[in-house]
Amino acid sequence: MKIFAERLKELRIEKGLSIQQLSQATKIGVASICRWENCQADVKGSQLVVLAQYFGVTIDYLMGLEN
Repeated sequence: MKIFAERLKELRIEKGLSIQQLSQATKIGVASICRWENCQADVKGSQLVVLAQYFGVTIDYLMGLEN
């Protein structure tokens, strides 16, 4: 999950978003995003889809299966 955490944070920062802004845009809780970025929780499949669509990347990219 470390790769997911790194990529999520990288994508969020590249878009110039705070965690709060990402939360509002994706309807995913601030606490969930914080836990993911700090490797404290696993992301669910449905949330992966939302994040991948929002950032315009594949789920495989988010999970570190492709570059």
